[in-house]
Amino acid sequence: MTLFGLMLAYWRAKPLAVALTLASFALGIGTIALLLIGAASLERAATREAKGIDLVVGAKGSPFQLVLSSVFHVDVPTGNIPLEEAERLSRHPMVRKAIPLALGDSVDGHRIVGTTEAYPAHYGARLAEGRYWREPLEAVLGAAVARHDDAKVGEKFVGAHGIVGSGPAHADHPYSVVGILAPTGTVIDRLVLTGVESVWAVHAEHQTQAATPGPREITALLIAYRSPLAAATLPREINTRSALQAASPAYEMARLFAVFGVALDVLRAFAGALILGAGLGVFATLSAALEARRLDLAVLRALGATRGRVFGLVALEGFACALIGALVGLALAHLAAEIVGRTVAEGLIGGATWVEGELWLIALALGVGAGAALVPALRAYRADVAATLAQRRG
Repeated sequence: MTLFGLMLAYWRAKPLAVALTLASFALGIGTIALLLIGAASLERAATREAKGIDLVVGAKGSPFQLVLSSVFHVDVPTGNIPLEEAERLSRHPMVRKAIPLALGDSVDGHRIVGTTEAYPAHYGARLAEGRYWREPLEAVLGAAVARHDDAKVGEKFVGAHGIVGSGPAHADHPYSVVGILAPTGTVIDRLVLTGVESVWAVHAEHQTQAATPGPREITALLIAYRSPLAAATLPREINTRSALQAASPAYEMARLFAVFGVALDVLRAFAGALILGAGLGVFATLSAALEARRLDLAVLRALGATRGRVFGLVALEGFACALIGALVGLALAHLAAEIVGRTVAEGLIGGATWVEGELWLIALALGVGAGAALVPALRAYRADVAATLAQRRG
């Protein structure tokens, strides 16, 4: 019988111990792998979705909140800004491109964004069917929105107040779907796009309750610099000389990942402890198995098996436990990432993401497994066959 066949026979004799060891390895490796996949996916998504946006201008408040709400659409906006000031800023000599955003409503958890065609064009979006809006209350759906709602061109829907759709519905102002975008792999996939005029039309009823309607407003302005020099002067000018706030997506994301990195380090340390615990489990399992199989190994030696073959048998068990546990852990990590991506973070994370660090995780698992098997393997190698058989006969 081959070493592999002997190992499987021993594993069938102790299935619970082997299963627990494999589960420990899989849990430790899977935890670290999921962290690596999540961190890499979020960083790639942040870089991809903030690409080409040098500055976000909005109402005074938290700059981090402004970036999250206007670039990634995952937070509440800081407020609105007068359209007049936004248009004046758009004509600034240091501004190459300015894209307006008007937020406030959503449908089925997807944000309705009032903007211009420059917004989907910024992300390289193209129409899969239909056309862009031409009149108020015409909307174009991102690919994920259309897939989620199984929407078709020509259908109508009603938005609800609030970014999660928890507010009252605007039943008197239904939108008509005039187009659906092809998938882009960006935030555009998760949005409903329409003209800024549509957002004003839906909310006009609230303004007309006042004695004098207020000025037209938008939520934010996404700006691309005309030259690198603008980065040194334009944000300061906006923050000190106007009622507006300027926030840099690159700077705010760097702050986020600095804080996020500390949390990841703590979780990695915990997962590393799980892997070391799995290594101790391999050591305990192989040591106990060695004591239980001393006679079997002695018989193998008496039948002609070399010391190296016996050493290899025990070492193979540790190596196999580590390898199988690592592969199962990686598979579970990618499965979990895919589930998370499909349920709560579509477009941000996915099971197809491969991180280079996963190769190091396999190497780490094999190193721990080999190290844990070394002592039992050496004991098997040095065992006195004659003494063991004599003890058994006695």
